[in-house]
Amino acid sequence: MLGAWASFEHQGNRTASPTCGFNFRGTRVPVRVVDINCDMGESFGQWRLSDTDDAELMALVSSANIAAGFHAGDPNLIDATVRLATQHGVGIGVHPGYRDLQGFGRRKIGGTSDEIINDIVYQIGALREFARRHGGTLQHVKPHGALYMELAANEALSRSFIKLMQTVAPNAPVFCMDVSETYRIAIEAGQPAIREFYADREYDRSGSIVFTRHGGKLDPRAVADRVVRACLVGKVLTVEGEDIDIAFESICFHSDTPGCLEIAAAMRASLIAHGIRIAPVSEVIAHQEADARGAR
Repeated sequence: MLGAWASFEHQGNRTASPTCGFNFRGTRVPVRVVDINCDMGESFGQWRLSDTDDAELMALVSSANIAAGFHAGDPNLIDATVRLATQHGVGIGVHPGYRDLQGFGRRKIGGTSDEIINDIVYQIGALREFARRHGGTLQHVKPHGALYMELAANEALSRSFIKLMQTVAPNAPVFCMDVSETYRIAIEAGQPAIREFYADREYDRSGSIVFTRHGGKLDPRAVADRVVRACLVGKVLTVEGEDIDIAFESICFHSDTPGCLEIAAAMRASLIAHGIRIAPVSEVIAHQEADARGAR
């Protein structure tokens, strides 16, 4: 299940990326097939964070990142969310985070590398068994919030994480940013990796998302236009007012972003109107591999 990107040496340069946005020679190409992923199951017991029910969002995505009980989620909610995903044919991913219910996993929690990796193992195992219960499989792993950002910057922790993945889920893609240690080390180790474009987050000139704990309401049309531009032109405007190159295989939005249902609907409709097909990760991988073979 290695994507086309795993067949090439990582160059350390986004403009040399072999997949979505660029072919293997570094020439810009439009994105024509893309995954849409969303963080889901992010409530706890009777507490609800999102202004939208996951059942409405599930019909608009191709991959779901499901909270596994540490930053949000509980056994009953995990079960219900996994069931929804299997009913809609949506790829099931685990969304492991720091043990931080109060802070929704958006605060960095101290711990040794072994402690953090063991927490990830625990969450992968829980989600995988719920998937199995409903006749599904674990498609991918996407760390959450502050853990995602720490892995992106922390080479040693990312190496431990990718080593874990190669032991417990060697065929499951890791969802991450293009300009992250996570991605670099995954490619170096031969672990499948899916790069994300964040529809509802700002970027800085380094190509990293600008981390936020509290996001305001966004204009769905503006978000949709930004996403389509990233797909067709391979560019995103940063908070510094500069355009940078962006390469990705999946588009992410968050279920706790106010107005997320309107954002998802506008984004999906605009992608389709511009001839961009929304497909599961397995199809995106196959499409990229075919493009890579054809470009040789």
